[in-house]
Amino acid sequence: MKIEEAILDFLNYCIFEKGLSDKTKLSYENDLKVYSNFLEEKGKTNITDITSDDIKDFLKDRTEEETTTIAHNLTVIKNFHMYLVKEKLVKENISEFIERPKLKKALPKTLSTEDVEKLLDIPLNTPFDYRNKAMLELLYGCGLRISELIQLEINDIDEINCFIRISGKGNKEREVPLGEYAIYYLNLYLAHRNELLKNQNESKLFINNHGKGITRQGFFKILKALLKEKNLNCEASPHTLRHSFATHLVNRGADLRSVQEMLGHSDISTTKIYTKISDEKVLEDYQKYHLRNEKE
Repeated sequence: MKIEEAILDFLNYCIFEKGLSDKTKLSYENDLKVYSNFLEEKGKTNITDITSDDIKDFLKDRTEEETTTIAHNLTVIKNFHMYLVKEKLVKENISEFIERPKLKKALPKTLSTEDVEKLLDIPLNTPFDYRNKAMLELLYGCGLRISELIQLEINDIDEINCFIRISGKGNKEREVPLGEYAIYYLNLYLAHRNELLKNQNESKLFINNHGKGITRQGFFKILKALLKEKNLNCEASPHTLRHSFATHLVNRGADLRSVQEMLGHSDISTTKIYTKISDEKVLEDYQKYHLRNEKE
């Protein structure tokens, strides 16, 4: 069977039997068109002419593409060759033992210390200002997940010993130290918290305008508004502040094990990503500022 004919049969199978959307079908079609054009240039026109070396050569020819693009190409090619075997059009799946390229793990986005200072510079006029200031100081100052922040209750704060109790992923509890800024602005907020309460029995630490515990969506709206107001990166999220907390600690020489404990990572390999960010910042600063980096 001709390669182009087999591709058309495969695409119809994807639509009518697998129920793929038009968008996914178009993506498959584009990938397989590039693949078939490559095979045609090698003189391969029949499905029985294709070898595993042809697939490897195709991937080598695509090395300038993004790793994610190449990985997607190979996934589609593997699905195509699995289909050929399933339909008994060929005897073996020549793509079976070809490994997918390793995807580079994207480094987390962070804010600079200057941008964090700018974000945290909130004039304190209303009870909501005190609340927002305290929330951001805790989120950044303790490296919390947003889910951990909104679940905090009054009793989770230990002001005497300067730490908060966090119930993290998998209900694992940890204690995170509270810095002076966090304690100071937390106390200012607590002095105004009753003004937000509608029900005195509400145990959540941070209260919304309905007198109930603030939600993830509610916090997200507050953060977006502050980022826009201060002309900062509006793509930043609550997790960006957690990443910034860890990166700034590592940049200042904090022990990786200590950072791991504060973040609540079960595996230190997860925490090590922040050393990579630190290394890249060093290289960036060297290339940008060092007098002997480039010849005139």
